[in-house]
Amino acid sequence: MPRYRHDLPQMRGDLFLTDGGLETTLVFLEGLDLPLFAAFPLLADEKGREQLRRYYLPYLELAKERGMGFVIDTPTWRASQDWASKLGFDSAALDGLNRRAVALAEELRDEFAHATGPLVISGAMGPRGDGYRADFRMSSAEAKDYHAAQIGSFADAGADFVSAVTLNYPEEAIGVAQAARAAAMPVVISLTVETDGRLPSGHPLADALAAVDDATDGYPAYYMVNCAHPSHFAHVLADGGGWLDRVRGIRANASALSHAELDEATELDSGDPAALAADYRALRQTLRHLCVVGGCCGTDHRHVRAICEAVAPA
Repeated sequence: MPRYRHDLPQMRGDLFLTDGGLETTLVFLEGLDLPLFAAFPLLADEKGREQLRRYYLPYLELAKERGMGFVIDTPTWRASQDWASKLGFDSAALDGLNRRAVALAEELRDEFAHATGPLVISGAMGPRGDGYRADFRMSSAEAKDYHAAQIGSFADAGADFVSAVTLNYPEEAIGVAQAARAAAMPVVISLTVETDGRLPSGHPLADALAAVDDATDGYPAYYMVNCAHPSHFAHVLADGGGWLDRVRGIRANASALSHAELDEATELDSGDPAALAADYRALRQTLRHLCVVGGCCGTDHRHVRAICEAVAPA
């Protein structure tokens, strides 16, 4: 059993929404150039911040329309030191941008605070390496040290919790959870899988989740699956088991293509929003404690609206 109790609004029973595929929307639908698929440099000037604000608005308007809670994920998936260094940002600049990301989320929360359900701010983090490949791997101690700075920025800036998404091997997830615990920050761990339902490292999803819980005394508030199509992992969830109670969020890709195929794609595969929504409806029957739904690569507000209508009909 977890030693630490988290009291996040999205864990109290009502379903929350979150956004879709930020980077794919900005690149393929908005025509922006995002080197290294990093959105956080947009925070550096007012024009970029306004672009990000416009991105979030349709999702928040949907939450307003439906009276639902919303998780505002900061645009900081790539905002850790290795990626930032490649883009020319030193540690001080990076800290400032992570803090500014939380400030932007706070502005959005203030604007919609009286029109929706609860709004919570998630400091979003990504893997040190490539989310699609587990070819660069750290020990859990190395991962704790690496991710501590970004978690510290989010904690100091006032984020409600941190979310580490598209993690693809257990040791990095363990290190993130340990760093979050050291900073007294609730953490959500989101794992990605290949078409066979296993992590890119080869670990079965249930085993990876258990490894993180075992190494951290169950510290993560809950787990999610992201950056994979439901057809890649629905069969794993259908096998059942008590571990499913720890999976509370889904942010699926629009496309059923593999990670390798998506890496090579030059055009956006936005799939079928209605079919994706039907998959989410089926997943909700399996995941009894599902509390957060949104999208990942290839999804936009149309997909999230369809998902919302499927899993939380008016």
